[in-house]
Amino acid sequence: MTYRVVQWASGAMGRACLRGVIDHPGTDLVGIYVYSADKAGKDAGEIARRDLTGVTATRSVDEILALDADVVIHTSRLGRYGSHDAEIIPLLESGKNVISINGYSWPDYWADERSEALEAACRKGGASLMLAGLNPGFVGEQLAVVVSGLTTALENVEITECADGREIRDPDYLFGALGFGADPSSVDPNDPSWRPVGGLNGMYEECVASVARELGMTLERVETDHRLHVATHDLELAAGVVHKGTVSHTNWRWNGIVAGRPAVTMSIHWYVDITHLDQPDPPLWQVEVTGHPGVSVSVSMGKHRFDGSRASAEEYALAATVLNSIPHVVGAPPGVLSRPPVTPYRDDYSAPHPLLTAR
Repeated sequence: MTYRVVQWASGAMGRACLRGVIDHPGTDLVGIYVYSADKAGKDAGEIARRDLTGVTATRSVDEILALDADVVIHTSRLGRYGSHDAEIIPLLESGKNVISINGYSWPDYWADERSEALEAACRKGGASLMLAGLNPGFVGEQLAVVVSGLTTALENVEITECADGREIRDPDYLFGALGFGADPSSVDPNDPSWRPVGGLNGMYEECVASVARELGMTLERVETDHRLHVATHDLELAAGVVHKGTVSHTNWRWNGIVAGRPAVTMSIHWYVDITHLDQPDPPLWQVEVTGHPGVSVSVSMGKHRFDGSRASAEEYALAATVLNSIPHVVGAPPGVLSRPPVTPYRDDYSAPHPLLTAR
């Protein structure tokens, strides 16, 4: 089966998904929504650095809503959690399934008007909403849950991600959304009014709650334990300068409390300076299960030997989690879906991937 796909947004992660849709033999790109006037009117292939597709980028929401599509891949820039509902609800109401890379692990966790509105939109359009992506998405809701099956008594599961931000080129994203370059004396890393905290807290609290639920735990609350580290010298980066004494490494930490103790911990290291890392070249992800027996799994990635593009292995992996989720969200009954523990690669398409035929 070939799935008709709309790509919503074309930033770094959006372009990764767009390339994946164009390249994949089981997907047919039928539309692309962009925020930038500079991209509007361009062919999707030009935006993705691929051959021309005949699909033109638009800034018209009405044009997107009018398309006949099976699924919309929603990759808007990270904002305060829930801010994307205003875009996603009309898509669901128009009958399009939606895959988001910015949360929606388990919106019913909040049991509020927001979750009710999402469910109502799904019912109205006969559509489904599901999370995909790397984190949230793969490492917590899938990898950690599966790894837990190797222990008979679990004390704590800690999910750690180490993300290198040195190549980020967008100043607003690096210094605004992620908080680099901030004066540590003027911000509280656990205050939700600070932009990075406001953008991350809701999404990852929901992620921790989703993992706890999959493990059969009764979650009491989620507590933050965010930490900041500062640069020991000026750092000249692609997006600008992080000055000495300002934030060069953030460690975002969420602890899911069960029976009065941390049982599920999400720890994310964003860094542009390796000084404060435990090791200079850490794995992308590590899952540590403390229990009987204990389990430790580290994950790193690399590109295929035939790929000479500037895209990273992580970008390709992000696209993979989305593409491999399409059959699940399209085939599901209407509603907000919990991500299944496994969404494997499926070798059920008649045409091979173009990269694997290149010699």
